Amino acid sequence: MAHQTITWMSAFLCLAQVFSMPMPCKLQRHLLGTTYILLRDMGGHFPLECLQENVIMAFPATAFASSGEPQVSAWAGAKSIYETLKNIDTLFVTDELPTMWDQQKFEYFQNIIYRQIEESECMMGSVDTRDYLIRAKMLNNYFRNIAAGLKEKNFTYCAWEVVRKELLYTLEFILIHHSDIYHSTIM
Repeated sequence: MAHQTITWMSAFLCLAQVFSMPMPCKLQRHLLGTTYILLRDMGGHFPLECLQENVIMAFPATAFASSGEPQVSAWAGAKSIYETLKNIDTLFVTDELPTMWDQQKFEYFQNIIYRQIEESECMMGSVDTRDYLIRAKMLNNYFRNIAAGLKEKNFTYCAWEVVRKELLYTLEFILIHHSDIYHSTIM
């Protein structure tokens, strides 16, 4: 009986130790890469029948631009990526999603976006970046324009394909231009 109590207490203390440890605050490149691949593969190539509805939207690359000290610049970029992930998540909060996409890949995509938001939310309180509000406003305007185009086209399949194309460009830009961010961690 005493041995069993000691065993349970040891297990409890081990779990308490593990769950009380601070979690690293970081973005994970492999997860962002996986979201890109899932988004690309869930719908295939841009459909020819949607070419007439394809519009070019001005991507706010300056929202990810680096300036100042390397540590501050990395966290400013990371905060922009966090804001981007939140906006991507918001786009898919509707009942009018395309049924022609691979639903399993789409659900996995949504889960990884949500996971990245949850795991990197802690960075929002770290490192003072005075220009964050400007960056967030640029990104919010970009995603607001994407959402407006989607709504204007009544959430048609081609409108969703334009959204997917824009998101692929956004994720690819982040993966190419911000490899330095994934190595920074705040405890």
